[in-house]
Amino acid sequence: MVYEHEIPSGSKLYFATSAKIKREIEFVSAEMLDNLGFEEIVTPLFSYHQSEYFEDKQPLLKLNDEENNEVTLRADSTADVVRIVTKRLGRSSASKKWFYIQPTVSFPTKEQYKIGAEIIEGSFDEIAKTTIALLKEMKIEPMMQIANIRIPHLLNEKYGVSLEVLKSMHIEKILQCDLPWMEQLVRLNSIKDLEDLVLFPDDIRIELEKIRDAAQKVAYENMIISPLFYAKMRYYDSLTFRMFADNALLAMGGVYKIDNVEAAGFALYTDEYIGYKMDKGE
Repeated sequence: MVYEHEIPSGSKLYFATSAKIKREIEFVSAEMLDNLGFEEIVTPLFSYHQSEYFEDKQPLLKLNDEENNEVTLRADSTADVVRIVTKRLGRSSASKKWFYIQPTVSFPTKEQYKIGAEIIEGSFDEIAKTTIALLKEMKIEPMMQIANIRIPHLLNEKYGVSLEVLKSMHIEKILQCDLPWMEQLVRLNSIKDLEDLVLFPDDIRIELEKIRDAAQKVAYENMIISPLFYAKMRYYDSLTFRMFADNALLAMGGVYKIDNVEAAGFALYTDEYIGYKMDKGE
């Protein structure tokens, strides 16, 4: 029995303080991103193309249009923004910097509000600095974790390290690999640790140098390096970053390629930010 006051599990309800925080951070974000030269876009809630960007189709909520074509509800904003900007708006707008403030929905009844931005042909340091500036505008300077998803893939493809072991960060099992440089790789956690990379094979060293160069360009004080970080992330297969405050993941971004279009983007998780602020009593 569903009572009249119940809402579906995973759906969102904001009222009083939480609704005020949501409105304020969306206003601050829109104003700052507009000042930085980003154009705003609101993509359709319905899409014909979302399934192209999901290996696992289970999160997609499906229905049909009037001609019985399959339609899905928006479960991701990045792919639609890039596709619409490059394929539909290309002739009518020269802008390569876009931001959005909108929710995504996924199976069975999960809502997730995000503030995001995409820069067509953008760089890692440009999008990372934009994210830092936005969070600073909100009076928070969280920990930034920089990683390179290509490294765990190389460890799996060329050196026999299980992605599941990397995903779980089972250090003992990782160190059991018969690789003379693995212990040093595990110990890397700062830009200073990336100064001498002569011990590593060329393919790993090149990817570590990308982390080092990106971290130096971003020049953010509260930063850690996580070369072994692995999570199956849509689009991202190179440099990525995550922003943490306490145990809350506030933002994530990096460089990626969609339909042969290279871009950089980030998403700020509105729900996590509101929860963090309310936990702090702010």
